[in-house]
Amino acid sequence: MNEDRATDGRQVTDARKESVGTACVQGGYRPGDGEPRQVPIYQSTTWKFDTSEHMGRLFDLEEAGYFYTRLANPTNDAVAVKIAELEGGTAGMLTSSGQAANFFAVFNIAGAGDHVVASSALYGGTYNLLAHTMRRMGLACTFVAPDCTDAQLEAAFRPNTKAVFGETIANPALAVLDIERFAAAAHAHGVPLVVDNTFPTPVLCRPIEWGADIVTHSTTKYMDGHGASVGGAIVDSGRFDWTAHADKFPGLTQPDESYHGVVYAERFGQEGAFITKATAQLMRDFGAIQSPQNAFLVNLGLESLHLRMARHSENGLAMARFLSEHPKVAWVRYPSLEGDAQYALAQKYLPKGSCGVVSFGVGGGRGAAEKFMASLELAQIATHVADARTCVLHPANATHRQMNDEELAAAGITPDLVRLSCGIEDAADLIADVDQALAAV
Repeated sequence: MNEDRATDGRQVTDARKESVGTACVQGGYRPGDGEPRQVPIYQSTTWKFDTSEHMGRLFDLEEAGYFYTRLANPTNDAVAVKIAELEGGTAGMLTSSGQAANFFAVFNIAGAGDHVVASSALYGGTYNLLAHTMRRMGLACTFVAPDCTDAQLEAAFRPNTKAVFGETIANPALAVLDIERFAAAAHAHGVPLVVDNTFPTPVLCRPIEWGADIVTHSTTKYMDGHGASVGGAIVDSGRFDWTAHADKFPGLTQPDESYHGVVYAERFGQEGAFITKATAQLMRDFGAIQSPQNAFLVNLGLESLHLRMARHSENGLAMARFLSEHPKVAWVRYPSLEGDAQYALAQKYLPKGSCGVVSFGVGGGRGAAEKFMASLELAQIATHVADARTCVLHPANATHRQMNDEELAAAGITPDLVRLSCGIEDAADLIADVDQALAAV
């Protein structure tokens, strides 16, 4: 550990190159002789010091270490490093939720008077965050369709644009982001591409390899995988040169007077500046921490992530094929389904599978969709997705309820849309359950 850096606990230092599956099991934490085999839960708010001078060096970011869990905790850091390893990044941090991760990722580099370009196909909560809440903070956002033309994408940029945002697989529209194209557009304007990679996880897609600069996750979903803990994560690729665009990102390239003039890009380098600033400023002031207990549970989920994602994707594709041939189903959307509008992009970015989520419309509209959901026996109606247990939701009536008809259409949400999240049960049982529920419509 380099002792002049205060957040090395969040930075990837192991030079070994491992497969994603091995990193799922062993990444982030390397026990020494006689140390616990499992990541310990440091369930403590504070750490004891012999001198106030030592604590002062930590507060000034002059030395690595732990003093208050809101800023850093060994359990959280081990899990953050594992996720960073999985994504191929250089540093990571955990947050209290996926929403907090997306907020921090954007607000860390954009604020009042700035502008962001975002894909319109987003999770409803993220859309509200960018379109409404952050607008009240003085941050404007222009939304573009994920399949917009190059000219439309180019026209969305402004001189004050600070970032581009999208989801690898949109929730629940299941549009696949053309990461390379959006990254090229972002970089041409000297700004980073932020990608929410919650649905495919790094097991099925690693956006950094396609040009993304910052990756976010709702660890609540597949990473935890058991509906046990709410959380989020941010990973920095370490590839975006903040100093090359110093005028756009003064928060990273100019002195931070709240830390005695530290310049993050200089002190922590290209690999650590973004995460250090997000921790030292945003986590300090907003306090959206993930508890060590929740981080421990996420780590347990990560250990089987590579196995579960294969099953989720297998079940999702089997369900999509079944639904595509059912007479009571008006349409089916699943990126890995042959003939799907997203199939070509899925084959490029998600050749090993996309996820377990299938979106479809029940013939008869909203009423028929609600009747179908009420008739399910195995699948549970829940405000959740990406779980070991199959669950189902009507987005227009739940996660996207705050959006008006125009916003729903732009996000790809129709009144008849049902989001079915296939778990890891036996595919034949899931299909039988859906079949009997459709028969009741």
